[in-house]
Amino acid sequence: MPDETNPFENFQTQVKTAAERLELDDGVIEYLTTPERVLETNLTVELDDGSLETFEAYRSQFNDARGPYKGGIRYHPWVTREEVKALSGWMVYKCAAINIPYGGGKGGISFDPGEYSETELERITRAYAEAIRPIIGVDRDIPGPDVNTGQREMNWLKDTYETLENTGAPGIVTGKGLESGGSEGRVEATGRSVMLTAREACEYLDRDIEDTSVAVQGYGNAGSIAARLLDDLGARIVAVSDSSGAIYNSDGLDPRDVLDFKSETGQVAGYSGADEELSGEELLTMDVDLLIPAALENAIDRRLAEDVSAEVIVEAANGPLTTGADEVFADSETVIVPDILANAGGVTVSYFEWVQNRQQFYWSEEKVNSELEVLVVDAFAEMVDAYESHDAATHREAMYLVAIERVMKAVEGGGFWP
Repeated sequence: MPDETNPFENFQTQVKTAAERLELDDGVIEYLTTPERVLETNLTVELDDGSLETFEAYRSQFNDARGPYKGGIRYHPWVTREEVKALSGWMVYKCAAINIPYGGGKGGISFDPGEYSETELERITRAYAEAIRPIIGVDRDIPGPDVNTGQREMNWLKDTYETLENTGAPGIVTGKGLESGGSEGRVEATGRSVMLTAREACEYLDRDIEDTSVAVQGYGNAGSIAARLLDDLGARIVAVSDSSGAIYNSDGLDPRDVLDFKSETGQVAGYSGADEELSGEELLTMDVDLLIPAALENAIDRRLAEDVSAEVIVEAANGPLTTGADEVFADSETVIVPDILANAGGVTVSYFEWVQNRQQFYWSEEKVNSELEVLVVDAFAEMVDAYESHDAATHREAMYLVAIERVMKAVEGGGFWP
């Protein structure tokens, strides 16, 4: 069994499991689970005090059979080569699952952005943009935001690229501010797809969303927005957590008020509307109908999976379940809505943004949300159909079956050549 803490090995296991059910040969499976290239570079940046610091940075381009590489840039101390390889691989199958014409890429810098000033972050971002400039492009590789990056960083990256290339290229990056060519609905997109897949899962299981209790692990962009949108549907958000700990109220929390509190204090712990404070692990194993892991990879391992009580898990984060956890859930009645579908709203609306940039014609938020809902609902139905028609072991495997078949059709159409 692979090391459950290695996200790339987890990714490879997920793809191989589905590919073997399709009876693909070993050479094809190796192709489907191996990145085409990984850029590894060191960024040396001058800090505010005049000293120099060097940062490890990466950009993985996994597969472009269905279109340009697409994937975010994250700033986090845990960023590694193995992580960006896994994340870029997941992006390939996420784009195929939701059926948008992109391949998969991912990048990141290994550091804690909270320890640096805004001017230092700008210099680090611009140094990274310069380093990856030779391998990105509006029809080649389109970065976007990810953990600890957002509109600000994407605007810096766009400006750096356009300045160095002496051109205007708004489609070089997505997740930009509206004034820089961004799209309406992009900020909410990941949380919205989590809400939509949770809603579809409840309907699939004949469960009333208004009688559904929800716990959200991770209260950043995706987690907080998913909580708010589910609350709008009538679901009861009983627990949320961030790095400070977890808060609980059996009658339900007000997700907007919790977010306001976090914005003021930097954490959810200490929120006055909570009846009880829990550990992050207690939240993951509490007795709720719907669990949304919305933090980082490997949140639930085999040991924790044995104690998870939720009927449905909707993966807002990338790779929140280890291979061992998947094996536990395969033998249970827990329904897993996989990350490559559940959090695909971000890349889908990034695609919409890219289309708008290319056309220089911009959509309303209503149109963005409507088009996103169509793609998510259709993909959920395709996953269920594959689960039943292929007798798949899990819904994750079923979604990969759909995605792999789409990638292989593109590969077979183009063929392999030196």
